[in-house]
Amino acid sequence: MVHKLIQIGIAASSNPKPLHKALEKAVRFARKLAEYKDEVILLTGGGGGLMTVVSKEFSERGGMVIGFIPLEIEKITIDHPRWNPYNTIEVFASSSFQARSIPMVRSSDVFVCLGGEAGTLIEVLVAYLNAKPTIVITDTGYLTDKLKLLVDDEGYLDTRRIVRIIFEENPEKAAEKAYIIGKQAIKGKVED
Repeated sequence: MVHKLIQIGIAASSNPKPLHKALEKAVRFARKLAEYKDEVILLTGGGGGLMTVVSKEFSERGGMVIGFIPLEIEKITIDHPRWNPYNTIEVFASSSFQARSIPMVRSSDVFVCLGGEAGTLIEVLVAYLNAKPTIVITDTGYLTDKLKLLVDDEGYLDTRRIVRIIFEENPEKAAEKAYIIGKQAIKGKVED
């Protein structure tokens, strides 16, 4: 049997002052996800805002965090608002904020949206177009809450019906679902 850790990617606001509701949900998500730290690696866009919050909570509980660092923040220092000292591994993506999202999303076995604005929304769309199972945490106060209005009754974004988007208000349930779906994705890859 081949063993592979489940790679759970997140889309999240990089605003240094995240909305309170989203902040609280991000902390709860990370703490629950850390219960699976021996089987899960967390992938993020590198740092700032909710990404740093989730990285901190997950890594302080023994989890491994891989940050995909865009060109714009490769050389930042500790006083920068996007500074993230909780990345276990940093991958210099050699590309812009938006472009670094593509390898991060494509490397994910399952993708979770924790709330954010246009950049976070783009990452969810990239996940959809790459058939990545995606969970969107709702009621965060961010633009991504409106994603629910864009899907059909079965959770698909368009007529291609590439992958169903799962909406979950409870961050602990979102973490559990991400783990279960990721485990199924890994099992499917191993058996192929």
